[in-house]
Amino acid sequence: MRFTIERIRTLVLVCGVLLVLALGVFLTVGRFKSPFSRRDIPKRLGIDIEQEANGVTYTQAHGGHTLFKIHASKVVQLKNEHALLHDVQIELYGADGRGVDHITGDEFEYDQKAGTATAAGPVEITLMRPGVPPAITAKQKPSGKAENHPALPAAQTAPSGEIYVKTSGLSFDEKSGMVTTAQRVDFSMTQGSGSSIGASYDSHQGFLVLDRNVELTTHSAREGGRSSAPVEIHAGHAEFYRDTNLCILRAATAEYRGDHATAANAQVLFRDDGSAVRLEAAGGFILATATGGSLAAPVGSMDFDEHNQPTHGHLEGGVTMDSVSGPRTAHGTSPTMELEFSPRGLLRHAHLERGVEMHSEETRQSTTNGQRIPVRTNRTWRSPVADIDFRSVGQNKVEPAVIHGVGGVVITGITQRGDANPSPSSLSADEVTGEFGAGSALTAMIGVGHASMEQTSATGTHDTANGNRLEAHFAPAEAGAASGAKTASSIGPGAAQVQSAVLDGNVVLVQQPAAKPGAPPQPEMRATAGHAVFEATGEWLHLTENPRVEDGGLQLSANKMDLSQSSGDAFAHGGVKGTWINQASGRNTAPTGQRPDSGMNLGGQGPAHVIANEAQLHQATGEATFRGNARLWWQQVNSIAAPVIVLDRQKQTLVAHTANAADPVIAVLVSAGGKPGGTEAKPSSPSVIRVHGGDLWYSDVERKAIMQAGILGTVTAETGNATSSSNTVELQLTPAASHATGQAQVEQMTATGHVMVSSQGRRGTGEQLVYTGSDSKYRLTGTPAALPKMTDPERGSVTGEALIFDSRDDSVSIEGGAQETRTETTAPKPN
Repeated sequence: MRFTIERIRTLVLVCGVLLVLALGVFLTVGRFKSPFSRRDIPKRLGIDIEQEANGVTYTQAHGGHTLFKIHASKVVQLKNEHALLHDVQIELYGADGRGVDHITGDEFEYDQKAGTATAAGPVEITLMRPGVPPAITAKQKPSGKAENHPALPAAQTAPSGEIYVKTSGLSFDEKSGMVTTAQRVDFSMTQGSGSSIGASYDSHQGFLVLDRNVELTTHSAREGGRSSAPVEIHAGHAEFYRDTNLCILRAATAEYRGDHATAANAQVLFRDDGSAVRLEAAGGFILATATGGSLAAPVGSMDFDEHNQPTHGHLEGGVTMDSVSGPRTAHGTSPTMELEFSPRGLLRHAHLERGVEMHSEETRQSTTNGQRIPVRTNRTWRSPVADIDFRSVGQNKVEPAVIHGVGGVVITGITQRGDANPSPSSLSADEVTGEFGAGSALTAMIGVGHASMEQTSATGTHDTANGNRLEAHFAPAEAGAASGAKTASSIGPGAAQVQSAVLDGNVVLVQQPAAKPGAPPQPEMRATAGHAVFEATGEWLHLTENPRVEDGGLQLSANKMDLSQSSGDAFAHGGVKGTWINQASGRNTAPTGQRPDSGMNLGGQGPAHVIANEAQLHQATGEATFRGNARLWWQQVNSIAAPVIVLDRQKQTLVAHTANAADPVIAVLVSAGGKPGGTEAKPSSPSVIRVHGGDLWYSDVERKAIMQAGILGTVTAETGNATSSSNTVELQLTPAASHATGQAQVEQMTATGHVMVSSQGRRGTGEQLVYTGSDSKYRLTGTPAALPKMTDPERGSVTGEALIFDSRDDSVSIEGGAQETRTETTAPKPN
């Protein structure tokens, strides 16, 4: 709502005019009372009377100064102690002989017995305000016949300070000191003109009453002495107390340039010079503007300086504020409101407390893909206390510059684009400061202490952000509507859209994906950091200062993280560290109410850890991609290292690959141990298998890993007793229930394609090599055209359909047809 000084001073202007009028009437009646209180006027008209051809003049002086002059064209003594004076003109002077007032009438009747004087016909009065030079000096002589002075518009005819009054049926009671009339009273002056029906004045008590239908049209002066638009004031009743300078108005209304103010009961206290000191309104005060704004309260008061400029205002009993500005409507409530004004009378500050609520609604058109779509926004501000600072925008108008709320501020809103689902949002903090730009548009907002932002998108994704301090900058609603831009939040008065936001200190962000029909609910993503920056373009959230993300079973930290609020994806940069927790052991680490994430068992139980230079988490696919020196390990000894590692929690797969032969994919897995083969056999224990290659694929469902040669050309596998090279290596893990410890172990390793194996000086070639962890045996086979072959430096070479090497006793068995030959190939010890 825009405020003007004219709106605030409207009720005061009429009271100022009434004050001036009351002072004039008081002076006039006080002087008018003296000559007519003498019962023997008809008998003494001959004393000190100068008989003129055109009438009779009576003059009374004191101390060398003329007090008054009464001129009548004719005086008639009636029976019953009545006297008639015709064509009467009365001039009254001040104690110093200056300050002439005039009273004229066609006929006055004086009742000596009753002590009353009555003018049945019209009476015109010209009053001089105290301290203003007179229009007619004491030396001027009136004409023989009283001239008629109609109450013309004062702005055109009245010298500065003169007041013209015109009425009829005027009576004066010298015993009670009452001057009354039941007829219309018209008055005019430099400031304006007005009227009432019926008036009375108690000269003893100094009490003036305008009975009913009080009307006043006046002007307030602009700077430079120019007159502003007229102010029309109406009141059902008006009273003025001379001794206390108090004016009372009942059922008062004022109109100025389409603005409308009403007060059921108003009291105005004046200074002796006529300027207002204080205005008090009760029984309901309403100010409605031509632009659709209104301010109302059951009780209100206003203090003024000596120039009638407001300095302080107070409203209570339930203040309401309403405004309409283009497509935007606003409504506010507060039990109380304090107003402070500048020396020029412009509103400077408003203080609201004891429960403040401000609500706005707006509908604008947005262009999306060439189509015009309505965008509806609702915003509500709630706080125990709110302070608003205003700034001048010229032409005696102001607009809000800053709003400040304390004690816990909550701003809620709902945005709806076309027929899409509504998107609720909220912003809250212990203390909130908002800054406004041109046109009362919100440009920035700062929340301190338990700051929080929350929103649910049209697709159902729910986002929350918390921190110690929140600073948000807003784009004008017009810009957002014109571009059709979608932002993560449109919080705040004016339906402005968040352009950027910064969260500092103990930042916590939570995103809950929308539920999909027929699908189980997805796990929420939770992020923490010391500093967070939101950018509306692309809806990105940047986290720094020890950021950490928890996405289902994955816990991730890095130097910096970028989160996409539109897709839910997360990107980590520098010093990435992650932990993937699964629930294979039956332990649920998910928060209460959240679906336990199945995670990646990786063939066993317990958490998996990962480090990398960068990481990407894709919310829709459930993939986590780690790049740059990525290394994944679990159960202490099992690990995978590669330039790129991709974990897919939906498919329960792992993919690792490299594009640089100097930086291969390396998988290190524990092999299952078997039973001893004899009394002289070596004890069997789990060993470690190391596999180097170009591309690795693993399925947790199939419990199988396949290493391809890729850019390296060959896959190298190392066990405790042998090293092999081949085109591919397949690792089959033991069933999940086969080990009580839940440890991931390789049950069988199969190398295929151009196999070469070496162990303790032996060298074998073939097409396929199978290693079984349960018995620690290697089985080398070939093709019908190329049988497997093993060469020993001491015993020579052997071949067959299959060559079996037992690592427990270092023996080699040859299979061929239906026969099986066992050959001891261990070199004899020297004598």
